[in-house]
Amino acid sequence: MHRSLQKNDEKKTRTILLIVFYFCATTMSIITFYSLYVSIDEYLRTGKVVIGEVLVNTEFPFPGLAKLVTYLMIVTVVGWYCVTRLGGDKVKKIPESIKSILQLIVLAIMVISLYEFIYNFVIWNSFITVDAINGIIRLDDIHVPYPNPNTPWNLVFATKMSLSALLISAHGFYTISKHKSQDKVG
Repeated sequence: MHRSLQKNDEKKTRTILLIVFYFCATTMSIITFYSLYVSIDEYLRTGKVVIGEVLVNTEFPFPGLAKLVTYLMIVTVVGWYCVTRLGGDKVKKIPESIKSILQLIVLAIMVISLYEFIYNFVIWNSFITVDAINGIIRLDDIHVPYPNPNTPWNLVFATKMSLSALLISAHGFYTISKHKSQDKVG
């Protein structure tokens, strides 16, 4: 009886995780296509585009609520979590040598995303400070002409998405490491 309840609970959990994952994937797709459409339109009209600006400037479902970039960050991390919960056991079946290579790759991604998060946050904070000293308050429309001066990046977008990448890569590193240590114990 207890085993049957446990199986039923596992099935419900899997169903919930699948629903949440598909919701996250759909939301990511809609936000991405919307931002591409608006960015391409802006580029065709003005010859310029700031990466991520449309996501920072668009509040949904009404002005004053959350920005699309915030939704994108959340569904990216939550979607990743659902993927690892749904398929995390598959990592146990991967050979140890492949796990080590994957762990090194994810570690490199984690280090890069940590650097990018800190870099973007510090630059963003510096611009806010300079603006505040000059009596200007603008938080969302600050951008930096990096890595390409012709296509600057909005710093809110860059900071939130690099934080998302950091969280995902750190969780991926943890997941692979957890399964490596469990394999040695088991």
